[in-house]
Formats: sequence, C-alpha cells, structure tokens
Amino acid sequence: MPQLVKQDGSRTEFDLAKLRTGFMRALHKRPVPTPLVDDAVATVTQQVLALGEREIESRRVGEMVMRELYKLDKVAYIRFASVYKSFQDVDDFQDAIKEVQKPAGKPK
Repeated sequence: MPQLVKQDGSRTEFDLAKLRTGFMRALHKRPVPTPLVDDAVATVTQQVLALGEREIESRRVGEMVMRELYKLDKVAYIRFASVYKSFQDVDDFQDAIKEVQKPAGKPK
C-alpha cells in the first residue's frame, strides 16, 4: 500500500482500519447495510492500489471516500464533507445540501 501524504507534509501508512472507521463515523445510525459499506471500502482500496503510486495525497483518498458516501447516503456524505472540507458556517452546510439535492448531482 502507498504512503499517505497529509496536508502538513507528514507521511503515514495507508490504514484500512482508519478508512473503515471514517466510513462508519459518517454512517453512524444511518440505514446502510454493512455489505454496502464493505463494498465502498473495497472500492476505495482498489482505487488506491490501481494508482500504482508509492505515495498518494490524503486529500485524494478523502475525495474517493466522499464519492462513495455520496452514492451510499447523502446525510453521511454531508457529515463527512463537513469535517473534510472544514465547514466554517451554516452557509457551507446549505451549499452541501443544495449540491446533494440537484438532480443527478455529483459531489465536487
């Protein structure tokens, strides 16, 4: 697995347990079956491996997670996005809600 390069430039090993924890926190008390979560985790892991790189920016993995959460559950997507994108005020939440309400919308 590649090393993750964080925003501050530090590096850490790709951690499947952390990836799963991120999904589970966003999906807490949401009606998403475990097999679908497992598939999403596997999809992100496969995408990371398919890049074939020794290092990958953690932001890139975060974007992969957001795409999968968007497919699974819009509330979980907004939860994750609020932390990932560091929402500062209510307007940020409103923008995210508008984004998921668009017909055939795709996360940014």
